[in-house]
Amino acid sequence: MPDSLRRFKAEIFQALAHPTRIAIVELLWDRELSAGDLMEKLGMEQANISQHLAVLRSRQLVANRKAGNQVFYSVRDPILLEVLSLMRTYFQKHLAETLEMLAEDEGGTGKKRTSVIPRRRSAAK
Repeated sequence: MPDSLRRFKAEIFQALAHPTRIAIVELLWDRELSAGDLMEKLGMEQANISQHLAVLRSRQLVANRKAGNQVFYSVRDPILLEVLSLMRTYFQKHLAETLEMLAEDEGGTGKKRTSVIPRRRSAAK
């Protein structure tokens, strides 16, 4: 595989490497939304949303169109939604495996083992 393709893939994953950007893409799953709608649904400031949208636009993951004084955003290619769906499946599979290992580690007794890592004590007030 050429290095340029690896870099391209890495740039896409970097663009998706922030929970807010994933949330934006998920909100755009089946409809376009205005920047104002995204701000309202995410409870974030316009400047913050704009920065995340700029990253997604720079990697051509979202498209935008102007209508009057509003800008509407949508997912540029539905394949991105398939990628996120596959990642959700991957996460669920490995979460189930981890839970299964934890259950086995508990020896089937239903009792949790006590941690060998000492807890930090809170400072006296």
